[in-house]
Amino acid sequence: MVPQDSRDETPDGTSDDWAAPTADGPLDATVLLPGSKSLTNRYLVLASLASERSRLRAPLRSRDTLLMAAALRSLGVRIDDVAAEGDSAASVTDWVITPPQTLTGGVDIDCGLAGTVMRFLPAVAALADGRVRLDGDPQARRRPMAPVVDALRTLGAEITDDGSGGLPIVVAGTGRMPGGSVTMDASASSQFISSLLLAGARYDNGVTVHHDGKPVPSEPHILMTVETLRDAGAIVDDSEPNTWRVEPSEINGLDVSVEPDLSNAGPFVAAALVAGGTVRVPGWPQYTTQAGDLMREILDAMGADVRLDRAGLTVSGTGELVGIDIDLHDAAELTPTVAALAALASTTSWIRGVAHIRGHETDRLAALTRELTALGGVVQETEDGLRLTPAPLRALGGGRFRSYHDHRMATAGAILGLRVPGLRVENIDTTAKTLPDFTGLWNGMLASASRVADDAPSR
Repeated sequence: MVPQDSRDETPDGTSDDWAAPTADGPLDATVLLPGSKSLTNRYLVLASLASERSRLRAPLRSRDTLLMAAALRSLGVRIDDVAAEGDSAASVTDWVITPPQTLTGGVDIDCGLAGTVMRFLPAVAALADGRVRLDGDPQARRRPMAPVVDALRTLGAEITDDGSGGLPIVVAGTGRMPGGSVTMDASASSQFISSLLLAGARYDNGVTVHHDGKPVPSEPHILMTVETLRDAGAIVDDSEPNTWRVEPSEINGLDVSVEPDLSNAGPFVAAALVAGGTVRVPGWPQYTTQAGDLMREILDAMGADVRLDRAGLTVSGTGELVGIDIDLHDAAELTPTVAALAALASTTSWIRGVAHIRGHETDRLAALTRELTALGGVVQETEDGLRLTPAPLRALGGGRFRSYHDHRMATAGAILGLRVPGLRVENIDTTAKTLPDFTGLWNGMLASASRVADDAPSR
């Protein structure tokens, strides 16, 4: 097995790298995916600030959401595993969240490499009674935090840091926050805005956030935040461009089912286009605020047959891909998946509008350029994205695709492995950040190719 945190950054790799399986033939698979990380963590925060008990049905349990749950528990929130209704074997569990009368400080919080944890929890910690220190993985310290820290100071929080603009930080909570109005530059991450909105209803004066800067990336995630707040009874005004207002109020308890994670579904439905055949994802919502829903449009443009009905999403392909020219500013998390597809396409592709992903788990534009070029790809890093020109890919120089401890880089390597024999992906276990047992799901999907071949009539 690959270690959970491979520290080997050398190009020659180790024997623990994951041998990415190639597709033996067209697929015929149904993939059951767990819930959305983005929704699970937003629901957890709101449930912890609510005035009554909440129930999250089929929440995602991954490294990012378990870190969020552990952090909230340390602040005094009770989060219990409860058997899902109708599941007598207790193989599926919900989360029942009981908020405390007052959040308690005097704790250290491990944010891991989770942007939602490191960005959302400072605004919550400001409501705690006592000191809260937040830190994370070494890579997390390089992710920008200054806009949300500066905004919270303006709203009345006392926060100390080391001057680096990132973690670690210490929030000196007093049990309440004045709140009010603040102007910030959220052009590096929509999470800065979501952080203030999620906690803002509990601030004495609510919160009004004005964005001043380049367009906010991944705006669907802000809409997701607004809709989850409204689900909990909060009054939110987002009628004015670049301005969001949350009125001070109680937050109601929630009883919600968590949608499947559509960004995590991306590599699986992409596999139908790369390997040929059909992949189905049950439960794909008819309407959603998840940015990953854009995969339907992307796959259709690149040559797949895409159908969404009440049963879910069905994607069929022939193994032939054409290039795409797409702006992923609002769905930048899909960039590694789309880049892997583009590297296998028959015509040139452009990915635009994603300069901000240089500050994600790793510099994703530089990482994709380096790893695809190492396989023989022709990739040009542009000011705000990538240009990918058709070229044969081979497992050169040992065939190692480095993940840089980035879950979406790792799944991009899995997509490439469908067509590139001998490809090995570094630290595939980093996918547990948002998708537990990725390799089990992937291998199960690919096993369908063997079944299709076995069932084919002999000639």
